[in-house]
Amino acid sequence: MRERLNNLIHVLLLVGIALLIGFLSTRYGFVHDFSRMQRASLGEESVRMLASLDGPVEVVSYARPQGNLRKTISDFIDRYHRVKPDLTLAFVDPDADPAAIRALGIQIDGEIELRYQGRSERLKVLSEAELSSALLRLSRARERLVAFLEGEGERRPDGAANADLGQFGAVLKQRGIRSLNLALANTGKVPDNVDLLVIANPRVALAGPAAMEVVDYIERGGNLLWLLEPDEASGLDALAEALSIRVLPGVIVDGASQSFGIDDPSFVAVNRYPAHAIDENFDLGTVFPQPVALAQLTPPRWDFKPILQSSAQSWNETGHIPRPGEPEGTVRYDGADGEISGPLDFGFALSRLSPKPGENEQRVVVIGDGDFLSNSFLGNGGNRELGTRIFDWLLADDALIHVVERAAEDREITLSDTALAIIGFGFLLGLPILLIAAGLWIRFRRRRH
Repeated sequence: MRERLNNLIHVLLLVGIALLIGFLSTRYGFVHDFSRMQRASLGEESVRMLASLDGPVEVVSYARPQGNLRKTISDFIDRYHRVKPDLTLAFVDPDADPAAIRALGIQIDGEIELRYQGRSERLKVLSEAELSSALLRLSRARERLVAFLEGEGERRPDGAANADLGQFGAVLKQRGIRSLNLALANTGKVPDNVDLLVIANPRVALAGPAAMEVVDYIERGGNLLWLLEPDEASGLDALAEALSIRVLPGVIVDGASQSFGIDDPSFVAVNRYPAHAIDENFDLGTVFPQPVALAQLTPPRWDFKPILQSSAQSWNETGHIPRPGEPEGTVRYDGADGEISGPLDFGFALSRLSPKPGENEQRVVVIGDGDFLSNSFLGNGGNRELGTRIFDWLLADDALIHVVERAAEDREITLSDTALAIIGFGFLLGLPILLIAAGLWIRFRRRRH
């Protein structure tokens, strides 16, 4: 009886300890990353960024409950929650209220919205580089001021017309960037507190004094985004010369766009980008309606880097391109008319040592298309994300954080055909024969005994 009682007490103690451990595991957790290169944990840059955030962060994911997408997102966000406990995650089913989801501009299943101190930003790509960079942009203390030129029919950052930039202007506002409509004809000068000047396709040529003020603004060290269109008479020839830029005639026609399901030959679709900080780790496709090709004048006064290029199947078409509804014509490359075969640059990032005190680098971006940020085309592919990357680079936000996606080393094994044949023969024939032989040998030994 005493032995049985001791055994019973031991069993009860073991069960009690197991229950206690189970209860404590629900209250306290322990996580350790054993993966190569610590790929299942946040990098040091992200940890420092989270420590600098003062206040709670809300993460909202518009993911359907079916499948494993919510679990994937939850496991990833949990890395941030372990470092910052007041970072919370909530899921919204996009099928519950489709009209509201369309009004919010949600496009893909699992799209993420970050909210911090009244600001918000959305992500379509789930990665540490994208999420940490977005959080740091939301945390910047100083509001950036971007001036949009107006008065000559430019695209308005607060306009609702198809050609305007109202939707993208709302994106900038959510990210802590304030837009200002600037009429140089009235003010005569770009204010000194402007962080970036945007020239978005003026329909009427700027007057001489206004055009020269833009050039003076560049010479004083100002940052600039210049959006161009074919046959645009903007009166900014002096600015093009100051930037060492030449606009090629015609419209880019790209035969590779048909593989993206685009019938209009003057719509250029891009899914590969030159190496630059703006395009780093950016793998979303973008669409540019009727872009104009750009060329670099020599000797350049700036450090030139292409950021947008058409494919090798493109050229600058100088003839008439049939629009939808018009009789079909023949669009073909004709070098005798001065057309140039691709790939053609239609986006440049320029930089040089800044003459402005307290700043290291002056930055300019020139793009041969303004429609890609308009209300009509902002939702196409990654147009919105590319636009925010351009503004981030121009506002020097790319220097705030640089998170590198870590990958395990030596994950790929390269085998010769002979090695593959030996392995295949071994598993398909050698191993079964070996097992059968072992079984027969064991049976033979047992029958002898």
